[in-house]
Amino acid sequence: MKTKLFLITPPFTQLNTPYPATAYIKGFLNTKNIESVQADLGIEVILKLFSKEGLKKLFQVSDFQVSGQNISDNSKRIFALQDEYIKSIDSVIAFLQGKNPTLALQICQEDFLPEASRFAQLEELDWAFGTMGTQDKAKHLATLYLEDISDFIVECVDENFGFSRYAERLGRSANSFDELYAALQQEPTYIDNILLSILKERIETIQPTLFLISVPFPGNLYSAFRSAQWVKKHYPNIKISMGGGFPNTELRSLSDARVFEFLDYITLDDGETPIEELIANIENPIHNSYKRTFLLENGKVVYKNNSVKPDYKQSQVGTPDYSDLLLDKYISVIEIVNPMHRLWSDGRWNKLTMAHGCYWGKCTFCDISLDYIKVYEPVAASLLCDRMEEMIAQTGETGFHYVDEAAPPALMRALALEILRRKLAVTWWTNIRFEKSFTQDLCLLLKASGCIAVSGGLEVASDRLLKLIDKGVTVEQVAKVTRNFTEAGIMVHAYLMYGYPTQTIQETIDSLEMVRQLFEAGILQSGFWHQFAMTAHSPVGMFPEQFGAVKETEAIGTFANNDINFIDSTGIDHDKFSFGLKKSLFNFMHGICFDYELQDWFDFKIPKTKIGADFIFDALQEETNLNTKPTAKIVWLGGKPTVEHFTKSKKGNSWEMMTLTFHDKKESFSIQTNKTEGEWLVEMLQKISVSNTKTYSFQEVKTDFEEQLEDFELFWNSKPVNTLREFGLLVL
Repeated sequence: MKTKLFLITPPFTQLNTPYPATAYIKGFLNTKNIESVQADLGIEVILKLFSKEGLKKLFQVSDFQVSGQNISDNSKRIFALQDEYIKSIDSVIAFLQGKNPTLALQICQEDFLPEASRFAQLEELDWAFGTMGTQDKAKHLATLYLEDISDFIVECVDENFGFSRYAERLGRSANSFDELYAALQQEPTYIDNILLSILKERIETIQPTLFLISVPFPGNLYSAFRSAQWVKKHYPNIKISMGGGFPNTELRSLSDARVFEFLDYITLDDGETPIEELIANIENPIHNSYKRTFLLENGKVVYKNNSVKPDYKQSQVGTPDYSDLLLDKYISVIEIVNPMHRLWSDGRWNKLTMAHGCYWGKCTFCDISLDYIKVYEPVAASLLCDRMEEMIAQTGETGFHYVDEAAPPALMRALALEILRRKLAVTWWTNIRFEKSFTQDLCLLLKASGCIAVSGGLEVASDRLLKLIDKGVTVEQVAKVTRNFTEAGIMVHAYLMYGYPTQTIQETIDSLEMVRQLFEAGILQSGFWHQFAMTAHSPVGMFPEQFGAVKETEAIGTFANNDINFIDSTGIDHDKFSFGLKKSLFNFMHGICFDYELQDWFDFKIPKTKIGADFIFDALQEETNLNTKPTAKIVWLGGKPTVEHFTKSKKGNSWEMMTLTFHDKKESFSIQTNKTEGEWLVEMLQKISVSNTKTYSFQEVKTDFEEQLEDFELFWNSKPVNTLREFGLLVL
């Protein structure tokens, strides 16, 4: 019997774009001619819930609740305005799907949408959107309107609801399966019933033999088990497997047999080969070969990894396939006025990976012992561009989010050159390390190819801690790199961390001062403070004593094991810094409050910073090494010049001269050279043009010049060449 697969992402991940795991797997299955259908049940549940019919039912279901004594005035207000919500919901959702742009004018009048408590935070809007950004302002107001309804749902219908997560509490640090198991014995909630009605329809239509559930985050776990439970009960012949980011990090020491009342298999790490082996086992029960798979045998959880099949190379896994997903139904929201979060939640992005794993792979807080980080394998730039072109043809979208752990600079360079060579008009962004290889010229090349933003870990802005983390960067280096990106017009977001083991209060405050100076210098546009979490598969989690920390318990849970509770040898309560760090950052992102004393952000005594007031400013003044390596690639981004000849005379001598006039997208400019140098330059610019397949090294350009002319150094440092360097003659 031929296997047919149904792949789902259970509620909820993102509203604006599908999580890519099922699209990656479907792309791989296509290469094997294996039939599959995928669905993002999160967006499907949201669209059913946030519709005229959905809200009518919602308010009916909540009716008996609202008459109760313990309901907030806010929920009573929303309930009283239910007709306004029911009347407006369909047009607001269509607007957020990009189908109803004229509604923005109504929404911005601020008398169209019913308003509850979320609208109390509105005074920032003029700063954020100015007077022109009607569409964006309306998106933000519409998002607040949805969040008001969400608050009502949480209070009166289902306390576990959240737009990008569901019952996340049950998935977080669930060392024991007890709480989740107990929740699954309860009657399905109102939201569960919407999910199960959609699932029922899909299972009946597709009639799969293998049901694959991808669980990227703790907030998908409960819905994953709810879906599996329903399928097990009504279609016991369908085999069910779970994979994805949550099992890969949390379930590696699973031993609770009750999990397999809901599932047949849990696979770990890259899914391609494990799924292929599951299919072989289903089609031929005596196959008995598994790749990284948990299953139940004789009432005991066993882990089988007896397959001799290797994992697939990145070049063999196919192009992610987004067919079956409701790409035109996703909702773009603007939750908070943070430029980087805006990219995550607004607009639909095709997701791709430049390289499997991380090329650095040393950061001590990271899961570097697991394959998804440890096994590093880049994809050739030409293949990446092939995949981009395929996905543009399939989805009609030209925006790409490269979801790498850290995109390698050399591969980013090759990708940018290939995009420019193929004349693709695309928009892309990714995650990086703040490497010194991100020179001014490389940043200009990335920008020219359509790169609009990068995010990277500054983590703790302290050189001692960066060394302990083994980050491989210094604060000065980060400052120079963020300047290079910013000056090229690429937005920079920094991940910031506090509460790392042995971090002192002084270091937290010094870190905040560094961040203040980076924003004040205008070289950072966005950031987010995360409190350090110790995880089981990171060096800190495996050897905490080396980092001045002690695990609270050595016991290993029978279900999830990832987050580790620990005691820091300093005994500092890092939680108390959270509010002040986040509030100060919010203001710095708005470009204000740089002159506040750091003490003003905290309601308890803090030490004065030991960082000099001009630390970042001084770091940016340092000269970068300008010596060009012979192997550096020389690339010309501009077009062909128009050439005019003229004669220059001085004291009875005359020289033949040339004026070369160039036109770029913004302006035109000219340079003058003598005839022989000018003719050589016109020919060389054609050779090193970005549209050519061959790239020339600095040494090759120099040799070519010296075969016909003399003193290349003098020419290379001349005014005409310096002008070209400003307009797209890059040294990479």
